[in-house]
Amino acid sequence: MPRIITLYVRWVDALNRVVGRIVMFLIFVMIGVLLFSSVARTAFNSPLIWSIEVSQFMMAAYYLLGGAYAMQMGAHVRMDLFYSRWSDRTRAIVDALTIVLLFVFLGALLAGGISSTEYALRYGETSYTSWAPPLAPIKIIMTFGIFLMLLQSLSTFFKDVARARGMALDGEARP
Repeated sequence: MPRIITLYVRWVDALNRVVGRIVMFLIFVMIGVLLFSSVARTAFNSPLIWSIEVSQFMMAAYYLLGGAYAMQMGAHVRMDLFYSRWSDRTRAIVDALTIVLLFVFLGALLAGGISSTEYALRYGETSYTSWAPPLAPIKIIMTFGIFLMLLQSLSTFFKDVARARGMALDGEARP
């Protein structure tokens, strides 16, 4: 594979590895917010109107920013009826073909995310709850997560093409 593709794959994989490992700890923050909310409601009879919505925002950030890392690690659920019986080359070809559909899907999501984020920034969109937090920050995070997933999908596509050709990503023949 050309050197620029190899550099792209290394850079994107490193970026998503760092983001994914940082975002992993967001689940503990979310648990802390929910625990604090539960203690405030039961022990002090003081319900917090913001805690559930903050937890929802954190969960959205958690799975959208962690999606690219999960893809990189092969942690997504896969239908394995025939896949495990195929050769490595056949799997790589099928993965490369199906990832093209993922590009279309993620492209549409990214376009919608950018449009929605622009709207939230321009008009100061807020949530319809009584707390009414601004929605622009979570929409920016969601759009960035979709963008990272698109970058990782392209990286995975390059790896699949290299595997289908019987090569490692650096261009050397596989053993």
